Amino acid sequence: MTKRDIVLAIAKQSVSGTHKVKQQQIMWVVQATLDQIRGAVANRQTVELRNFGVFQVVKREARVGRNPKNPGVDVPIPARYTVKFKPGKEMKNDMARLAAGAS
Repeated sequence: MTKRDIVLAIAKQSVSGTHKVKQQQIMWVVQATLDQIRGAVANRQTVELRNFGVFQVVKREARVGRNPKNPGVDVPIPARYTVKFKPGKEMKNDMARLAAGAS
C-alpha cells in the first residue's frame, strides 16, 4: 500500500461520511503526520501511536560482518542508529488472527 493508496482510501471513506474531504487536504494531513514522525525520530524521540505501535530509535553497536562473496574477509560495520517499530496490541491481534486463518 502506498501513501497515495492511503489518501484514496480515506477520501473514499470521507464520501460515505458526513464530511467530504478533498484528496489534496488528505494528502497534506498524511504528509504532515509523516513529517512530524520523521522529525521526532530524527531527534531521537520515541513516537507512540496508541493502538498502532511505537517507533523507537535504537543504537546498533559496531560489529564485524562477513562479505558473502568472500566469507574469509572480515568487514567492519560501524555503530549506527536505526528505527525500531513495535506493533501495538490491536495490530498484534490482527496479525494473530491472520496467522490463525493461514494455517
